[in-house]
Amino acid sequence: MKFKILAGFFVFGTLGAQAWADVAAPISAVMLYPGSATVVRTAQVAPGTTQIVVTGLPARFDPQTLRTEAGPGIRVGEIVTQDAARTEAVNPAEAELEAKIQTLQDQQAALDAEAKAAEIVKDYLESLGGGDGDSSKQPRPAMDAKTLAGVIDTLGRSAGETLAKSHRLAVQKREIGKKISALQRDLARLRTGSKDARTITVNVAADRAGTVKLSYQVPNAGWKPAYRAGLDAAASRVELERLATISQKSGEDWNSVKLTLSTAQPRQSPTAPDPQPWLLSYQPPLPPAEARAEKSAKIMMPSAAPAPARAIAGSGAEDYRPPTFETQSTFATEYEVPARVSLPADGREVSVALAKQTLPVKQYLRVAPRLDPSAVVTAEASRPQGVWLTGNLQLFRDGNYVGATHWNPQSAERFVFSFGRDELLRVTVDQVKGKSGTTGIFDRRQERRMADVFTLTSAHRKPVDVLVLEASPVSASDEIKVQASFEPQPTIDPWEQRRGVVAWEKTLAPGETARFGVDYTIEYPKEGSVSGLR
Repeated sequence: MKFKILAGFFVFGTLGAQAWADVAAPISAVMLYPGSATVVRTAQVAPGTTQIVVTGLPARFDPQTLRTEAGPGIRVGEIVTQDAARTEAVNPAEAELEAKIQTLQDQQAALDAEAKAAEIVKDYLESLGGGDGDSSKQPRPAMDAKTLAGVIDTLGRSAGETLAKSHRLAVQKREIGKKISALQRDLARLRTGSKDARTITVNVAADRAGTVKLSYQVPNAGWKPAYRAGLDAAASRVELERLATISQKSGEDWNSVKLTLSTAQPRQSPTAPDPQPWLLSYQPPLPPAEARAEKSAKIMMPSAAPAPARAIAGSGAEDYRPPTFETQSTFATEYEVPARVSLPADGREVSVALAKQTLPVKQYLRVAPRLDPSAVVTAEASRPQGVWLTGNLQLFRDGNYVGATHWNPQSAERFVFSFGRDELLRVTVDQVKGKSGTTGIFDRRQERRMADVFTLTSAHRKPVDVLVLEASPVSASDEIKVQASFEPQPTIDPWEQRRGVVAWEKTLAPGETARFGVDYTIEYPKEGSVSGLR
């Protein structure tokens, strides 16, 4: 992208001439929001500059968002924007792909012409050989043996060359077709759908050298938060890395720009809703005859025709959905990417690193035997300072990838990470009692008793901490009575303030076995039903 600067030169105190000078004006900075971006371009201005002309900008941004910022000694006047249609794409990469495809299509058309000419020759040779089967034509004169041999030899060579050429042309066309298909797929990922270009003219009065910045809002760009957590089991620490997934299809490539990510969402309405009076009106009941007539009219009224389906757009920016996320933050938070970023305008998603920190953690094996007898390696850390948004979390344990999950850091006071299953803790569930019966003589009631034992055996070489979770039945009605007994008694009741959920904390030595017993008696009326019984 080039800025054209119009400057006046004064020679011996008089106006000599006006000259144009081209200066490079790349994108210097980008503020990226969830679903849009603010692009900043910077131009170096020489003393005496009177006009700056920015050409070749994609005409996708809203001119009302255009802003200018000038350095000391530079005054900015009126700003004029003008759009013009172009035959090639504004984005250089898109224009280059279109040119390659057009060149290959021209080669394909030339091969089609050669193939057509070869087909004409082939048809003529067939007619000379008598292969057309047309009996209406005059019979050919008889030939002597020598002449006939020469004709046959010539026809054979010509036919062979023609057929070989046809085959060669078909192979070349097939290869060109493959290249065109590949380039068209690349173009589909890159295409923005618009070839209109925008020119911006800024009138300035520059008393000294300095810079002029132009910024504007573009759609089809965005970011969403992501994280990567790596557990060092031996050191009991987690390396937590902040990431951001970014992409853009604005029509112009971002090459080595200073990138800042913001949680603000300028695409949303900046105004608060305006409540209107809530008016209630009353209509007296209709006489029976009129009510029946109105009901019959509604039944006979045809239903509204369905709305026409929206046409499916091409592979341009209309189909592109930039990375976005929902945030409930009171104020916007900004993250500055440490290194400069290059991002082409093809919609590809790129991860950038924001920050990295090490957190000391408490490790334990978490298991809910009644739900799943597999233990999960869990690490718990204190919440660091700062804003932590919901995003995708990649998990690594001792350098090995164990999976990914959607992480909501706002759901608890402490950070809790799960690093996959532990195969060295064996868990079994054994049913001890399970029976139903009827109690009472006059007040007949149904009774159900359930008792289980959870057995945990550690095969670890070192002591490990375990957390055993159990969701005990809770009565939600006065008609249902629940008696629960545990052996041993839970160490946490309730767990995380969850109703009916209890937990046992225990340290298991290598090879040690621990048992946890639960016993529930549930009484409820014989008549009726109880939901939730297992």
